[in-house]
Amino acid sequence: MSQKLKEKSLSPEVQAAAVGSRAASGSIELSEFDDRIRRALHAAAEKKAIDPTVLDLRGISSFTDFFLIVTGANRRQAQAISDEIVDQLKRHGSPAARVEGYQNAEWILVDYGDFVVHVFDEKARGFYDLERLWREARRLDVSQDDLTRLSSLREK
Repeated sequence: MSQKLKEKSLSPEVQAAAVGSRAASGSIELSEFDDRIRRALHAAAEKKAIDPTVLDLRGISSFTDFFLIVTGANRRQAQAISDEIVDQLKRHGSPAARVEGYQNAEWILVDYGDFVVHVFDEKARGFYDLERLWREARRLDVSQDDLTRLSSLREK
């Protein structure tokens, strides 16, 4: 069967899954997230996190509602991103339940219960590819415009 015929016979969702991307259905907005997730995004942006993405896992996961995924360019930046997120949320009454992988800093996991922050180095993010693994989740790739709107969370 030719590639074109295969593509025509598959639904858009199956085609998207086959190439590791998502169908365009079910978009989400930054305003749908609670202040803690927006604050974590803002903290990551302050430390120049790369490619912030939020996955909405409600309805497909029993252990958490959201993943916040970001990349640091190196070990020190990944640690600085996680430190800033932990510090800002703690100052606002939300201490992390646990932090794992901090010393190695290839994949730092910060658990807040109803959302989990994943701070990856570039190689680990590509290898584990959580966006593909959880492709059924609604996804928000956070743009620079979104981050600018988060500036209202900046402390004075």
